[in-house]
Amino acid sequence: MDERIKILCVDDEKNVLKALERLFLDSDYEIITATSGAEGLEVLEGTQPVQIVISDYRMPQMNGVDLLKVVYERWPDTVRIVLSGYADTAAIVGAVNEGQIYKFIPKPWNDDELKVAISNALDRYFIHKKNIELTQELEAKNRELQEINDNLERTVADRTADLVMQNIILTNSQNILDSLPVAVIGIDLTGLIAQCNMMAVELFGSETGSILGMDRRESLPEEVNDFIEKVAEKGRLSLHMAGNGTGYKVKGVHMKYSNSQEGIILVFDRDGGSNDGNCK
Repeated sequence: MDERIKILCVDDEKNVLKALERLFLDSDYEIITATSGAEGLEVLEGTQPVQIVISDYRMPQMNGVDLLKVVYERWPDTVRIVLSGYADTAAIVGAVNEGQIYKFIPKPWNDDELKVAISNALDRYFIHKKNIELTQELEAKNRELQEINDNLERTVADRTADLVMQNIILTNSQNILDSLPVAVIGIDLTGLIAQCNMMAVELFGSETGSILGMDRRESLPEEVNDFIEKVAEKGRLSLHMAGNGTGYKVKGVHMKYSNSQEGIILVFDRDGGSNDGNCK
């Protein structure tokens, strides 16, 4: 509890104010006094926070309930207590809700009971204050989580759009490859067939269908595998070969990308050339 405890006592009778000051003389509370409602409001204007306001009910110009009603409207966290004689009990009870008054203490009061009431009022004040702080922290966390969630949703939406675009590009690329009048095969350096078009499938496909994703050593003829190894070594070669009763001119290129990835592209073109098996 870092706040210095301040209690404002408002009563038009100075002897009552002195009695309240004596009551809390041995406490750590700072007792502030005012002799009217207007003076009490001036004190509150210049002194914050004030945890408790104790006001007499019967005062000229502004009675205690009217004062505490203004206090509630302007400083709602302050705990409000009203003091009054028994004759005013009915009038005060009827007006308690107007000022959101925490407690009504009759005059003359019992010192011990008043001290307990003040102690309970302070507990109420700091519990209420802590709840407000926790609520504010929770709201801040919720805003932070909402912002993170919104950013995540935007990121997911952006990445989804990127994936959709990439899929469109890949689909279009595959459609272009399938439309070519030549067979095209792309192979990475592990020997995986990473790309092929329909003509390549027709030329080298087995009973299982496409050769995409298969090992080139198991899917392609020995002659083609030998050619691939030479292309990997020399960078660019061409070869005449026969496949399915047709002569093909095969061109191979060893491609190196800026991200250190490498691969080999083979293009098989019907040319009706001789099947001499020579690389050029």
